[in-house]
Amino acid sequence: MIKRLTAGLLAAAAVGAVALATPASAAAAATTGSAATTASPGYDYSENWGTYYSRNYKAKSRGWIGVEWDQHQKWNRVDVKGKLYDLDHRTYAQGGKCAYVKFAVHHFGDHPGNWYDGKSYRYCGAGGAKHFTFSKHKVDNVRVKVCQIGLHSSHPTKCGDWEYLYSTESE
Repeated sequence: MIKRLTAGLLAAAAVGAVALATPASAAAAATTGSAATTASPGYDYSENWGTYYSRNYKAKSRGWIGVEWDQHQKWNRVDVKGKLYDLDHRTYAQGGKCAYVKFAVHHFGDHPGNWYDGKSYRYCGAGGAKHFTFSKHKVDNVRVKVCQIGLHSSHPTKCGDWEYLYSTESE
């Protein structure tokens, strides 16, 4: 996790340096919705996330995360929105599976290894997508994993890696 945070900070610094050196490209990036972290109205932190894939690239998900803190910085609300895409065009008889995305959250003050299920979503409809949204309170970390899952199964397979969407350390 530290490597990812360090790499992210270095990348952000490099992008900032390039933007300062070339004002025209910085203005263009601002108008095209670059992936830089910005606060949306009403949010102290917000960022687009993804696109993340299952290990076999037959499911993907992307979206947006926003964090709003109370005025005393004692609690927060994390809002996650996104889309889940089923890219598996095989029939179920041919081994086709549904797209599956799951989130895990870590709450303030919990033991570092205590991750809790945030939400999970399944979508069976090759070539289509499902919108989702959820909120959690008093969260200091959020991560996501994209997988596939059988039509009637409760066990995801072909999962990609856990990807961190938010950490209080990244603010």
